[in-house]
Amino acid sequence: MINDVKQSTEQKMQKSLDALKIDLGKVRTGRAHTGILDHVQVDYYGSLMPINQVANINLADARTITVQPWEKNLIAKVEKAIRDADLGLNPSTNGDVIRVPMPALTEERRKDLIKVVRGEAESAKVAVRSVRRDSNEALKKLLKDKEIGEDEERRAQDEIQKLTDRFVAEIDKALQAKEADLMAV
Repeated sequence: MINDVKQSTEQKMQKSLDALKIDLGKVRTGRAHTGILDHVQVDYYGSLMPINQVANINLADARTITVQPWEKNLIAKVEKAIRDADLGLNPSTNGDVIRVPMPALTEERRKDLIKVVRGEAESAKVAVRSVRRDSNEALKKLLKDKEIGEDEERRAQDEIQKLTDRFVAEIDKALQAKEADLMAV
């Protein structure tokens, strides 16, 4: 029973950390990254489709993404979808290829992005602590139902606290890496 609680706790905390890493990956630095377009939806014959299902997305160089729609008539729709996605990108069409240059980040914009990143990290820490609270409540319920003893409950709570500390440290490490990445010119 205690092992089930601990295992569940670790899995949920890992999911919080993974979600943070995905969110941090979406915060854009000055370099081009094809993942920035993952959430762009294109109107494809009346239904919204992810851009990667209607076009090839590649890196032309460190600061330029190229998007090549599979159908010629989609070029204008894909370009409009990228422009309307509120990513701060300004695509331009060159024949049947759409070029998406990454604008250089100003110092002020970098600081704003760091605030966003810190907020994401704090949300992940809150999620980890929430998982800890739920696990401790599950342990107290086991104790109340006399399925485990007080010593077992105390030891399990200590182990869950160690898990919490480990995941909070990993969140801090991911945050520091992203801040360094954002501040690199």
